[in-house]
Amino acid sequence: MLNFSRSSYKVLLNGALVTAIVTLSACGGHGHHGDGHSEGDDHHSGANEAIGAPGVAADVDRTVEVVMNDGMRFVPDSIDVKAGETIRFNLKNTGAVKHEMVIGELSYLIEHSEQMKKFPGMEHDEPNMLLLDPATDGELIWTFTKAGNVDFACLQPGHYDAGMKGMVTVAE
Repeated sequence: MLNFSRSSYKVLLNGALVTAIVTLSACGGHGHHGDGHSEGDDHHSGANEAIGAPGVAADVDRTVEVVMNDGMRFVPDSIDVKAGETIRFNLKNTGAVKHEMVIGELSYLIEHSEQMKKFPGMEHDEPNMLLLDPATDGELIWTFTKAGNVDFACLQPGHYDAGMKGMVTVAE
């Protein structure tokens, strides 16, 4: 058992509290692991009526293949769907670095991209995004609930600024 003096214990405890506060602040309130935010919090998950809702496999209307590459591009970067359609995005990272697809309003994507630059080690697990290691694949299922344009992007540090973004056009 470690033997700490009362003053050493206080210093250690204060250091742990400061570390916890800095870590929680670093998450910027965007649903990163351990930040205590609810998955159902629309602002924090980036999921709201404007962009749709998480979908389920049983409701998938069609599948769209999307490749993410180290040229900092999505292929395709423009996707057409219909309001009410549930899409399975089969994502393939053909690159040598991590890439992700994050669906969200443009303001959310820009804000989140800036947070990722400040805290590049952040991990997140939200229904509107999928992070893939190099040379792996995965799926993201999303229901587009209303007509309009829905943005998506890779928010790994520097990727959004390099042009790794796209648009889903949702028709009536």
